[in-house]
Amino acid sequence: MTIENTDVLICGAGAAGLTLAIELARRNVAFALIDKSPAPFAGSRGKGIQPRTQEIFEDIGIMDRVVAAGGLYPVQRTYSGDTHEDEALTESQPPSPAEPYSMALMLPQFLAEAIMSDRLTELGAGPQFGHELVDFRQDGDGVTATIRNAAGDRTIHARYLVGTDGGKSFVRHHLGVDFPGATLGVRAVVADLVLEGLTADAWHRWHKDPLHQLSICPLRGTELFQLQAPVPLEGDVDLSVQGLNAMIADRTGRGDIKVHAVRWASVYTMNARLADRYRMDRVFLAGDAAHIHPPMGGQGLNTSIQDAYNLGWKIAADLNGAPAGILASYELERRPVAADVLGLSTRLLDAARERGAMRRGRETHQLDLGYPDSPLSLMCAADLQEHSRVRAGDRAPDAPCRGAGGQPARLFKLFQGTHWTLLGFGVDRASINARPGLHIHTLGERGDIEDNSGHIRDAYGVDSGWVLVRPDGYVSAVVSGTDTQALQEHLERVGLG
Repeated sequence: MTIENTDVLICGAGAAGLTLAIELARRNVAFALIDKSPAPFAGSRGKGIQPRTQEIFEDIGIMDRVVAAGGLYPVQRTYSGDTHEDEALTESQPPSPAEPYSMALMLPQFLAEAIMSDRLTELGAGPQFGHELVDFRQDGDGVTATIRNAAGDRTIHARYLVGTDGGKSFVRHHLGVDFPGATLGVRAVVADLVLEGLTADAWHRWHKDPLHQLSICPLRGTELFQLQAPVPLEGDVDLSVQGLNAMIADRTGRGDIKVHAVRWASVYTMNARLADRYRMDRVFLAGDAAHIHPPMGGQGLNTSIQDAYNLGWKIAADLNGAPAGILASYELERRPVAADVLGLSTRLLDAARERGAMRRGRETHQLDLGYPDSPLSLMCAADLQEHSRVRAGDRAPDAPCRGAGGQPARLFKLFQGTHWTLLGFGVDRASINARPGLHIHTLGERGDIEDNSGHIRDAYGVDSGWVLVRPDGYVSAVVSGTDTQALQEHLERVGLG
């Protein structure tokens, strides 16, 4: 029997799997990305792209395509009899130098995944559809997996296996990892429709009572509308054109809204569940395989993408000989985030059941999520803790600046790529030696960055010190300019010795 060898086997080619594949491809890590479905997912499902995910998309080189393909969320239009009231879905927040992305974008999941798949193709790889993981076993050297396709079975040996295969994850079940949580007592239909009778300038909502709500939202980048509605906990639901027309007429009291075609539809029961573990030896869980949420607040897709973005650089670092703590930090960092997101999504679901419409605050943007308790986070010096505006574990802010030759630049452009970045504020550049995988930039009289507008100091609040930024854009260390020994030791702990 021929055994294929690779570094990483990714099971599930949705948003999380594609993100992980892109991160590995950017680092020249060998992988196989498989999915048991015969073709890419065709529905809208997760359609909100939060500001933090937009920053990730900028880093991996697809943000311009996402903007071109999607659009802003429309206002919520809630109907009551013959009248309606418009309200913004999210609190208005203009972009700032530190936070260039301040509003969620709407992009149906099938379009987002198509853009990500195109980016993966540009990097020389792609998913294999119609390939199902049916068995695996692991030992000290890796994971041996049996993959089934139309031609028969094949065997792949990988250093690591990552299950990004959804809420019914085969990988999680095969590992025997518990998936505790709650079934939330809500069953709903979601459908992508071609219809007439509604404008595309609003997210239309009707709320007779919690069991007879209905919302119809225009899907940016398409001519489709997404219908969402609770349905009885038991029994069949008619998802045909005739059946959905009858539901719409009954719940809106209108006869002018006509469905012409159903492009995709699904009935699902809402759950809030979190895997007990994200890792068992050489097998990891990410995305919906590790956590599932109610759809309110647009958190699930974004949390899944950020899982994979966190894990990708760490697997690559491990394969390149980084200390074991790098890879061990994945579960320590991401599982608490998912627990918080589950709580937020459930609270938003309760509000939607009560009022029909919902208003999203800054907490849905995911810009304030961080890893202060991570073993990769180091905060030194009492004076920095008192005065600096960034802490170890925080998201690293953006800021405009001037680079070599006085050319306009941004911190995000300096961070972009697969490297770590060390920012020095009023320090001696020669006190830290150059090393592979680390880009060093300094501000000051002899620095290579000019903070001509003061935005960097406004965002970071460091007069004399070092700020180390991880490949995923989070602050790993904030160290006094005179405490180079602590910085050197931390660089060694994170594999930059």
